[in-house]
Formats: sequence, C-alpha cells, structure tokens
Amino acid sequence: MAIIHNLRVTLEMIKWEHSIFVLPFALCGAMLAANGIPNAHALVWIIVAMVSARSAAMAFNRFADASIDAANPRTQTRALPAGTLTHGFVAAFVIVSCAVFVLAASQLNRLSLLLSPVALGVVLLYSYTKRFTRWSHLVLGFAMGIAPSAAWIAVRGSLDPRILLLTAAVTFWGAGFDVLYACQDYDFDRRSGLHSIPRHFGIGTSLWIARGFHLAMLLLLVSVIAVFGLGRLAIAGVTTVALLLLYEHSLVAADDLSKLNAAFFTMNGVISVMFFLFVAGDLLWRR
Repeated sequence: MAIIHNLRVTLEMIKWEHSIFVLPFALCGAMLAANGIPNAHALVWIIVAMVSARSAAMAFNRFADASIDAANPRTQTRALPAGTLTHGFVAAFVIVSCAVFVLAASQLNRLSLLLSPVALGVVLLYSYTKRFTRWSHLVLGFAMGIAPSAAWIAVRGSLDPRILLLTAAVTFWGAGFDVLYACQDYDFDRRSGLHSIPRHFGIGTSLWIARGFHLAMLLLLVSVIAVFGLGRLAIAGVTTVALLLLYEHSLVAADDLSKLNAAFFTMNGVISVMFFLFVAGDLLWRR
C-alpha cells in the first residue's frame, strides 16, 4: 500500500531511530522528579510524547527546508527534494505527530497539557531560525533541552528550578554538536545567505565554539549532581561523558570533516544513554 510505503520513507527521512538522542535525558528528568522509577503510566506517556514531538519537529524541518535541501548537493537526495514524498503527506504526518503529542500531554497532567502548545512552538519554529540568526544552534539545543524539564513536569505537575540546570546542559550539548554538523554546509550557507556559526566565524573557530559549548555542558552536569545530591555513580557518568566528548572532537578537524557523521550520529547517542544509565544507577543504588 502507498501509505505504508510513504510512512516507511518518512520514518527514514526523520531518522526516527535517533529519538534516542534526547530521550535518555528526558528519562533522567523523570527519574530525578520521582527520585527513582516513575510509575508506568507516566513513563509510557513521556516516551510517547518525546517520540511524537521529535517526529513532528524533524518532519516539519524537512518540510520547511525542502527548497533549501533541493539546492544543497549534500541534501538533494532527501525525500522531499527527490520527490519520494509529497509535501501534503509530510504536512499530514506533522499534524498527526503533533496531535499524538498533545494527547500524550493530556494523559500526564494539567500543566503538561497547558504547556504542550509552547513546547510544540519551540521544537517546530527552530526550523526557521537559520534564516535570520547565526545562533540557531542554541535554539535547536533549547528545543532538545526542554525535554528533561518537560519530563519533570510530567511526573510532578510542577517545575523545580533545579531541573533547569539539566535543561541548560542539554541545550549546550545539542548546540555544540549542531555546530559541528553545520561545518559540512559552510560553503553552501555562504552562497545561499543562510546563517550559522561556521558561516560567520569559519570552521576552525567554530570547532572551538563547539568545544566551549560542550565544556559548559560538563560544568552544568556537575551542578546537577551537586544540587540533587547525587553520588559517585553520577560523577562517573559525567566523567564518561567528558571522555566521549573528547573522542567526538578528536574525530573532526578544520581540514578534515570526513568522520563527522560518526561523530554526530554514533557518539551523541552513546553520550546520552551512558549519562542516563549512570544517573539511573545512582538513584536506584541510593534508594
């Protein structure tokens, strides 16, 4: 059936398996809020909300950037510029994903439902920021960073300022690896008038900015450990993240971006999962 084929192509287009990037940080927020494992109802709907929000954001990004992707040799084979999917189907996918997200929020608590349009606004409107600001990477990072705070609200029905430290950490983490990823499009962004840190500062300086963002992430993760009174396992988790980030940055250089896909796709998934496992282990051990 055509709809099954289109759905499969859409899932490939949005790289749905990369939902694992941010989901572990959301689960960290949920476990910190519950001081252990949240109840099954909250856990299931948090996962549904996370996957649907990311699916909506990625599909909307491809929809909004279809003409840009068609002009960029690196992205011309994506589904929309290649004609594998229609704009109408992708728009419908975005709408359905947003509806699932709102449904998930409604199953959690009143505050989650009230804030669901705000969350969707943040994750969707990021797609337009590279048209007017070089700091769009931080907007993307924030779109990812709201996940642990949203999960905290999903469990508690209120917001604790302490969880904003984890939101800030994820924001700098996401911004850092997006700067690395944007280095691939340095020449194209210059020609087409799009804004990015690499376009404005050059690739060499941008690599140092990405390192600075990731250093800020590590400092914020240390703050998370302090304010939540976490122990040695969590400290080991931050240490592991630091070593993985060092390895990630060792894969790229100003004159060699050939390993960037490995740095972006593989290492960032490992980083988020490892941090979650250490924090979860710390919380469960201390109980």
